[in-house]
Amino acid sequence: MTYTSEENQELVETIKGPRYYRVSIWGYGGEAEYMSLTKEQFDFWNEQIEENGDGDAVHYCVNSEDEEFEFDDIDELDESMMFLNSEDGPHPWYESPTSFAHQYGVDYSNASITIEEVDGDDYNASHKNYIVDGVDLSQYCDESEIDVNMDVDEGEESDYVLQFWSAEKGTFFDGVIETIGEFDPSKLRLHTTEYLNGDDTVHSLEYDGEDIDNVGGDTNGKGYSVHVWKNV
Repeated sequence: MTYTSEENQELVETIKGPRYYRVSIWGYGGEAEYMSLTKEQFDFWNEQIEENGDGDAVHYCVNSEDEEFEFDDIDELDESMMFLNSEDGPHPWYESPTSFAHQYGVDYSNASITIEEVDGDDYNASHKNYIVDGVDLSQYCDESEIDVNMDVDEGEESDYVLQFWSAEKGTFFDGVIETIGEFDPSKLRLHTTEYLNGDDTVHSLEYDGEDIDNVGGDTNGKGYSVHVWKNV
């Protein structure tokens, strides 16, 4: 049987066995909870934030479970204004009883990507060489003609909305690709979702049609903020 040069190369790569590439995406992003307020809750918290900043609103959200509050500008918080309470009791901000959207990940426009060949698929696999090293993610996708699937969160939005935002910096995605042959950027695909704050948040990656497992990240908190708005 006679093989073409391309078939011979493919056969050589197959005989050489699988190759492994670690993909890391890092930069600025965070976690957000979008929750519904009543009109009365909106009026109260909107006035507080406009007059005094969001410090007391942040303090309430962070300490909602234990209800041990030390506000700067609120003398006593009426229970009806505790939007993280339900019949089951108080909830943490990231499990709001009126949540209608939850956001987590790195912002596509504020992210970098590193792809390196490693000698195995385990977490402690040794580095062999870099394919890309700390390149701007959007620039790399444009230059390599990588498919970026940008969805929009179209969940039903409340008339009165509160967003709790936890800003973070660090690595949000870290996964390993197993291939036969060299890494091919044309087989990489990113999925992002645009949330209510306008960020395109990266939430998953594929290679050659298969999801890449995110084995975890390592981020540091950069601060909290609370924003409220109305749609009526």
